[in-house]
Amino acid sequence: MTGKERIGRILQRQPVDHIGLFEHFWGDTQKKWTHEGYIHPNEDLADHFGFDITLCWPFNLTADLDFEPEVIDETEETILVRDGNGAVLRRHKLHDTTPEHVDFMVKDRRGWEEQIKPLLTPDPRRIDFAGYRKAKAHAEQHNRFFAWAGVNVFESMHPVCGHEYMLMGMALDPEWVKDMVDTYAQLALDLQEILFSQEGYPDGIWFYEDMGFKGRPFMSPAMYQEIIQPAHKRTIDFAHSRGLPVIMHSCGMVEPLLPGMVAAGIDCLQVIEVKAGMDLIKLYKDYGDRLSFMGGIDVRVLYSNDRQQIDRELEQKIPIVKGRYGYVLHSDHSIPDTVNYETYRYFVDRGLELGTY
Repeated sequence: MTGKERIGRILQRQPVDHIGLFEHFWGDTQKKWTHEGYIHPNEDLADHFGFDITLCWPFNLTADLDFEPEVIDETEETILVRDGNGAVLRRHKLHDTTPEHVDFMVKDRRGWEEQIKPLLTPDPRRIDFAGYRKAKAHAEQHNRFFAWAGVNVFESMHPVCGHEYMLMGMALDPEWVKDMVDTYAQLALDLQEILFSQEGYPDGIWFYEDMGFKGRPFMSPAMYQEIIQPAHKRTIDFAHSRGLPVIMHSCGMVEPLLPGMVAAGIDCLQVIEVKAGMDLIKLYKDYGDRLSFMGGIDVRVLYSNDRQQIDRELEQKIPIVKGRYGYVLHSDHSIPDTVNYETYRYFVDRGLELGTY
């Protein structure tokens, strides 16, 4: 069975030969493993480990495509930059990490309407046609499931106004946030229409949408259903109308939002972050008849580089969650450079061994 066939069936919870396989890595991890001689320079990790999925992120949603990033301050370790969204972000230069939010031009409805919204047009310059074409051909060559990847509305908004102003807006001026939601949903659909009409459809859609942090979501279920869910349903309905299943990634604790996400139509939840409070076994028991899962294996166990700990984690979960044919092996986050190559290789081999039908 090919990766394309396997993932296609897993997303419908149909019988397969073994569970699926995919993973995300920090850039520093590949650099370390390349330096140690395990990975060839610029080698595709999906090819190296035999993953079942290829992702391509072809859209640029930065508001001002012509803005040249402005360096405000720079040290040996960090760089402070203003970008085309009017956001000031501090990034580390020595290692991969999430940027620090420093300041935002958009803090309310007026800033959005005057500075950002007029720029969010479906300009073909926003689309990496060549990158999509190349990734699609590479996936076909290796018989992998090919997914268009990008952000949905929640992840589109915070680069413009930051989480703080976005969440305050949900509470104090929900009509403003709804307008941002509608604008980004329409932009995504317009760009998908342009791309797919020229380059063909993928096998599925992968939305990144980090809606939780440790212990709770960023919003209440009621707020999700009122403000975010309509756009999720709209973008997912578009995918389903083209025969494309939808995988939705969300870091953090999003279990309270899951009934709404399922109602919006997602086919698979990824990444199921254990340290945030997500419980793969509980989710499987509650939703496994209508939802597939990817992830939920505690990456902190891999940090230990202890094979006995990895065995326990996998043996407690894989035999259960493979039961309805709807599971893809993946850590609950991304693999950092503290994980040894041999550890990750063992994790893959042992996971697939336990996940074989």
